[in-house]
Amino acid sequence: MYEVNDKIAVVSGASRGIGEASARALDAAGARVVLTGRTVSDLERVAADLKNDPVILESDLSPPRAGTELGERILDAVGPVDILVNNAGIPMRRTPDVLTEEDFNLVFSINVRSLLMLTLALGPGMAERGGGSIINISSIASLRGPVGRVAYAGTKGAVDAMTRALAADWGSEGIRVNAICPGLIATAIWADDRNNVPGLSERMADRIALKRWGFGDDVADVVLFFASDASRYMTGEVVAVDGGLARVGAPQRLQE
Repeated sequence: MYEVNDKIAVVSGASRGIGEASARALDAAGARVVLTGRTVSDLERVAADLKNDPVILESDLSPPRAGTELGERILDAVGPVDILVNNAGIPMRRTPDVLTEEDFNLVFSINVRSLLMLTLALGPGMAERGGGSIINISSIASLRGPVGRVAYAGTKGAVDAMTRALAADWGSEGIRVNAICPGLIATAIWADDRNNVPGLSERMADRIALKRWGFGDDVADVVLFFASDASRYMTGEVVAVDGGLARVGAPQRLQE
């Protein structure tokens, strides 16, 4: 498929879901992967299957300066990098009547502030190496008007806007910046509902043009595309990987 041989890639939130799948795809394509996240045991589980001398860095991205400090630790561990997958983030369901300033600060600190500060810490090194690829994991919440997710949707709208702005700032340095908006992906955050709410999986799949949920590999393959030279003339793009959920109609299944 796509190759990223001898590249150094960073994947934040690499302990499960899209981050885990992305780390595995990048490693299989030849990259040395730096895995970051809060749960070391899960990072070790992922790293155990990787073949290109992976590096594990524990990190909580909620405190002030966490993104900057993680960037410094990455540079100390492996030097400048070629690929950054900004996957770390938290979901948040809060209707406007219960959303608090503390909720807002938490979701923006991780999904926006630390994402940007980590990127700014690693960007100059990419420029020194002649360029690189930054892939921000956004959400179709930035493309639609999701009920009960006003703060979360705001963070992903910010990610999309920062993607375009950084693409403009850094294009002359050979750094490409793109974003992926996953739709309904069958990761751990949906596991309880999928397993315990009768008919939920089928009802939600019926809203999707392709009539199925996505999986981590569906997103990881697009991450690998953006990381590789196959996307060498693409920057500032925000791409939905959602089976058509955000922009395509989904007629109901015909009854037999």
